Amino acid sequence: MPAHVAAVFDACPAAARERLLALRRLIFDTAATTDGVGPLTETLKWGEPAYLTEVSRSGSTIRLGWKASRPQQCAVYFNCKTTLVDTFRSLFPEELVFEGNRAILLDLSTPLPEMPLALCFSMAMTYRREKR
Repeated sequence: MPAHVAAVFDACPAAARERLLALRRLIFDTAATTDGVGPLTETLKWGEPAYLTEVSRSGSTIRLGWKASRPQQCAVYFNCKTTLVDTFRSLFPEELVFEGNRAILLDLSTPLPEMPLALCFSMAMTYRREKR
């Protein structure tokens, strides 16, 4: 993990950091098992950890965030100009909580819904490829 990204995780409270790192692991695990994605670039966008398919150019950026204004939640952000969150909403209306057309919100005190999230991550990582 790049030092500048690690510093952002380290600045979060323990519960948020643990959840964000679990999401990071799931993102990398999903990339490794999704055909055509290739290696991810881990960087910061808007001061938050972001995951890009720069090598394959197959997908759309996934970004992780936690804000002090919502201390019991973290979020997974997607490009709001895509149809990704609308698609996720139609697939997982009961399993996931959404914010507009840009994010999945996750409560820090509930189990991580890994299966739905892995599918969402895979769809985001192949979004451009699917649009071609």
